[in-house]
Amino acid sequence: MTPSPTFSPTPSPASPLRRRAALVTAAALAAALGLTACGSGDKGGGDRQGSAGDGGTHVVKTAMGDVQVKNAPQRVVVLDTAELDSALTLGVKPVGAAHSDVSTGFPSYLPKEKTEGIKDVGAMSTPNMEAIAALKPDLILTSKVRHGDKYAALKGIAPTVMTESTGAPWKENFQLHAEALGKQAEAKKVVDDYAARARGLAEAIGGAEKAAATKVNIVRFVEGADIRIYGKKNYIGTILADAGLGRPAITDQAPKGFSYDVSPEQIDKAEADVIFYATYGDAEKSKERRTTEGGLWKNLTAVKNGKAFKVDDELWIQGIGYTAASRILDDMRVKLTT
Repeated sequence: MTPSPTFSPTPSPASPLRRRAALVTAAALAAALGLTACGSGDKGGGDRQGSAGDGGTHVVKTAMGDVQVKNAPQRVVVLDTAELDSALTLGVKPVGAAHSDVSTGFPSYLPKEKTEGIKDVGAMSTPNMEAIAALKPDLILTSKVRHGDKYAALKGIAPTVMTESTGAPWKENFQLHAEALGKQAEAKKVVDDYAARARGLAEAIGGAEKAAATKVNIVRFVEGADIRIYGKKNYIGTILADAGLGRPAITDQAPKGFSYDVSPEQIDKAEADVIFYATYGDAEKSKERRTTEGGLWKNLTAVKNGKAFKVDDELWIQGIGYTAASRILDDMRVKLTT
């Protein structure tokens, strides 16, 4: 670079030092401008710097505070079934995912072509940190209720976006996942399609009044635990509400709205017009076989009328996302209209 005559009209012994200082200052300024262009993220959820194609970032407000993530993350790891459903629903194939503790692989309701090639990083409750790190993710999705105690380790690997909980707030969680993935436009279409499908189910049953008069219970047999009669404040409860279906009085007695737990000898409390039941784990160990072969179960109105339907636990209970929810609505429509 030729020195400007304004600053160095005549050569002097100090000129090289001044030139070197000027170059250092210019380099520092260029670096600072470069950082600003790439974006450190303004304070405030969703503020963006740059664009999806230029490596920009944005800030997402999470259960663990503000997290800066890439506008278009390419190597995503998900640590629960809800996050896996969200990512695939939004057209993002994770590089890694955790599996449900009582099974291997990923939920069977998800198309194989969408899950093929995703690296299994361990059981949901005990994800393998080394396996996650080896994938070099640029985003990790999970929830505080699942992995809050592992947050320090996870954020040391990649920006980690945690929702507060899972289950009942699945719709809000989906919006956070969409924000983290930079897929808000796609999310709106998914939500609109689901809402139309839910309205269609009520119409297929015979209208809103008939749907509301149809009392539906969800029963889950759980290996190592009591039998659950699901209340209204959980994932499947919100889907029934969206479809306008009625619920028996027992659902209002569920602690915190989640589930009213019973033994096989109390299964008569599941009385309803329609029962959908699922099993988590072994049929024997979960008390499914013992219960469904007993007299109390066989005397339930839904069972006597052929309206007790066994359903896929991975889909109805574990899915917790819009792809699963849409499939559930389709399943209900078939069972309730034929």
